[in-house]
Amino acid sequence: MKTDVLIIGGGPGGVITAVIGRAMYPDKNFTLVRQEPKAVVPCGIPYVFNRLQSVEENIMGDAPLEANHVSLVIGTVSKIDRSNKRALLEDGEEIVYDKVVLATGSIATAPAALKAPGMSGIFVVKKDLEYIRQMREKIHAAKNVVIIGGGFIGVEIADEIKHLPEKTVSIVEMANHLMEQSFDEEFAIKAEDFLRQENVNIFTQRQVVGYEGDGAVRAVILDDGTKIDADAVILSIGSKPNTVLAEEMGLDVSPLGGIKVDEFMRTSDTDVFAVGDCAEKRCFFCRKHINIMLASTATAEARSAGANLYHIKMIEMNKGTIGIYSTKVGDLVLATAGHTEANSIVEGYEVVTGVSKGIDRHPGTIPGKHALYVKMIFSRYSGILMGAQVCGGDSAGELINTIGLAIQSQLTMTDIATIQYGTHPLLTAAPTTYPLIACAQDAFHKLHSGK
Repeated sequence: MKTDVLIIGGGPGGVITAVIGRAMYPDKNFTLVRQEPKAVVPCGIPYVFNRLQSVEENIMGDAPLEANHVSLVIGTVSKIDRSNKRALLEDGEEIVYDKVVLATGSIATAPAALKAPGMSGIFVVKKDLEYIRQMREKIHAAKNVVIIGGGFIGVEIADEIKHLPEKTVSIVEMANHLMEQSFDEEFAIKAEDFLRQENVNIFTQRQVVGYEGDGAVRAVILDDGTKIDADAVILSIGSKPNTVLAEEMGLDVSPLGGIKVDEFMRTSDTDVFAVGDCAEKRCFFCRKHINIMLASTATAEARSAGANLYHIKMIEMNKGTIGIYSTKVGDLVLATAGHTEANSIVEGYEVVTGVSKGIDRHPGTIPGKHALYVKMIFSRYSGILMGAQVCGGDSAGELINTIGLAIQSQLTMTDIATIQYGTHPLLTAAPTTYPLIACAQDAFHKLHSGK
């Protein structure tokens, strides 16, 4: 088989590379190879346990590939010969290519001791349809579920499982707070308080040292001796870039994880691109390595790779990763972009924060209103926006995207304080207290009052 562009991996990064590539280079043939007959939506995995009625409702679907005439091959690429531009599949099929894009994703990580080989009822979060189906069946049958790891996925899974009947749910997190890497303390505490109101047990500053059970897990043992009953355990500790194929190809791989790429997503071989979780991420501000794995980031990288496969059509598309997240716990939305105040200080930046507390509708008596808390972090001397966090209702999910664009555009507190915007009583906060402007004004006040 011969193709112009070979894409290895069928997640969001791989699919969008194919779609954008076909649009930019309609005269080229595109082939995508993925291992799974049916690909799942990665961000939708937590919701298969309750909100979705089956695992099949979380299938990504192949309509974008079909609509753009991208050939799909189900299989596993076992070897790539870069010199002769040939990819060998495990079933013996060979694909000759001109350009290749690695979108091999990430691998769920956990110490071997926590995986406890030979003990049933312990799961990692895999992007595998059949594995998730078995996991869902076990969770539904269990009475006591323990989630190890209090990041976004762990919190979302806990919130979903808690709404199943007769479930006791616990989260164990070694950091001081849940989602501590992404939020400042006051935001993390809001999430913890909400989960506790839903009777989720939270154990922070604790580590799991072992399990009890004979063939099947029955309890989780913490480092302080606490024993938590458990019929099922979910390890949501994190993931690492899947760079196995890249390393075998002899490409440059960061010792901290991820295939090294330039701003156009080209690897050390300019005919090989890498996008998504497998590609190294660098901070938008300081260019240091950061461990961020998001479908939204993968698709942003894919748009750059797809556009620049044969010619540089999008100049400086990728200047670094901002890291824009949002999640929903019950009816509480938490969102973040860029640096938190805490990690800004750790990195040595001098910052000033602006805070706004209000309502996301106006007047405040409008039905459906939600409290809205916004915190923005600015460089003290340049005034450039470096990060923000939002806590509120559903509008927070799109508000953080607006903030992300402001960070990417390197807007200052002056730019934001003078921004032109639209409001409506049923849709936004009041024009007199619009949160982004209120934050910029608060930062100005602190700056000029010496706070």
